Amino acid sequence: MPADQPPIKRGRVVMLVDNDVRGDSRVQKEARSMAAAGWEVFLLGERRDSPLETWKIGDAEVRLVPVDDKLSVQPSAWRRSWRRPLSYPPGKELAYRIELIKARQADLTTRFALLNSKRRAGGSAAAHALGKAALLPVRVTDKFLSLWTRLRARETMKLRAARRDSSALFNRIPPWFWKKTMGNRAWRRFDPSLWQWELAFRSVIDKLEPDIIHANDFRMLGVGARAKLRAQAKGRKTKLVWDAHEYAPGLVPKFHRLWLPAITAHEAEFAPYADAVVTVSPSLADLLKQEHKLATRPNVVMNAPVQAPAADESAAAVPDLRADCGIGADVPLLTYVGGITPVRGVDIIIDALPHLPEVHLAMVSVHPNGKNPAVEQVMERAASLGVADRVHALPYVPHWQVSDYLRAGDAAVSPLHHLPNHEIALSNKFFEYSHARLPLITSDIRTMAEMVRSTGQGEVFKAEDLDDFVRVVRLVLADPDKYRAAYDKDNLLQSWTWEAQAAVLDGVYAGLLPAAAPVATPVEPAAAAAPAESLPQAAR
Repeated sequence: MPADQPPIKRGRVVMLVDNDVRGDSRVQKEARSMAAAGWEVFLLGERRDSPLETWKIGDAEVRLVPVDDKLSVQPSAWRRSWRRPLSYPPGKELAYRIELIKARQADLTTRFALLNSKRRAGGSAAAHALGKAALLPVRVTDKFLSLWTRLRARETMKLRAARRDSSALFNRIPPWFWKKTMGNRAWRRFDPSLWQWELAFRSVIDKLEPDIIHANDFRMLGVGARAKLRAQAKGRKTKLVWDAHEYAPGLVPKFHRLWLPAITAHEAEFAPYADAVVTVSPSLADLLKQEHKLATRPNVVMNAPVQAPAADESAAAVPDLRADCGIGADVPLLTYVGGITPVRGVDIIIDALPHLPEVHLAMVSVHPNGKNPAVEQVMERAASLGVADRVHALPYVPHWQVSDYLRAGDAAVSPLHHLPNHEIALSNKFFEYSHARLPLITSDIRTMAEMVRSTGQGEVFKAEDLDDFVRVVRLVLADPDKYRAAYDKDNLLQSWTWEAQAAVLDGVYAGLLPAAAPVATPVEPAAAAAPAESLPQAAR
């Protein structure tokens, strides 16, 4: 090959994700590593308020596609209901009517005040009586409108409560009907907003003419499956890889009561179109095989950290965690990385600090966009307990720096509550904490607790149990080296690297396009064989 010609690519891969890419370390690592392995990679994300439209991650090209959210409004948000015919239509009319009644009452009060002030200033009694009589029709009208508005307001509030009640008969009949008549296609009735990613992405995907579509999670599964069908209709043999990050039926319902039935039906409709499935943990792989009756168990590509960052990633120096906290090397320091929500259990760490008088907490949770209400709430809770000076809210660092940044801590905490997706998770944090060689304090969610017990890398406490959490923290901080030693056994960390996971993903791609011989090796052969077989039995 002439030196001035670019290397031959093994095939074109279009990766799809329903976010702006910048905060998703998994898709960033997938795009960079597959491009380095010789695939021509385009990563398509969604553009809402991002000022960026395209950039490069290694040799992979990122493109953000504008996504319109007009379909996010549910039909019930604009449709009247025959159940409560006197209710106001959805929207702002109720609030407007109530404020208008208040304004009319304020105006009437002012007019009476004017009459009374004139009487006190020496006006005649007859003029005063005549003025009051003239206001009588206004008073009657306002009273009637007030009663009418309040009646309709009560009907509106009752309707809103009824629509939120999933057990109500009139809420159960329509979903039952559509599910019976449409099967998995019923998501079109339950949540039309799932179409908005299709409308945004389809033309971009079709123009790229991919050999492989890599669809991340349930929304992109449908987008990828439909793109595959369009490609096949034109004679192209496009393959679909579904990357399942979570167990859809185990997600916490949000947005509206039909959201969860919609996404599970959507996933069930399009899962059969996947030519290969990958996922984030062995437990989730087993669930997906059973749920969708897959012919083969999905390949596991864990969210492990990069062991050898690329040159453009490693150029910046890793910050000093203890310097950022303003504490010395002898101060006991717990670490936590990631977002903060009630079910992630961070409050238990704050509540424990009054019982651990010398211990500090580093929360690497501050988002660079400046919108951090959850962090602010945690700091308010810490202030109310008198421990705010020992809680340090720190900004996120790039994903390839997390483990090195945390290494200065004494232990890491994963206090997740019991939820279906938490039970089967081996999260980014788990692997980042492990590569920081930190003793791990985890709640007793199934998969992670089994792993920690099997490796000896930490201790397990009963989720949401403050006394047990305090006990475990004291136990770990009394002898952290005991737990750090676990990382030296059985080459534990070797298989928990992104390089090893990238070899699995590369193998999936190559299996779909057998003619695409490797032109680059994403990891050393020894590491490539490690992922599945080197995991302890408890993690499978």
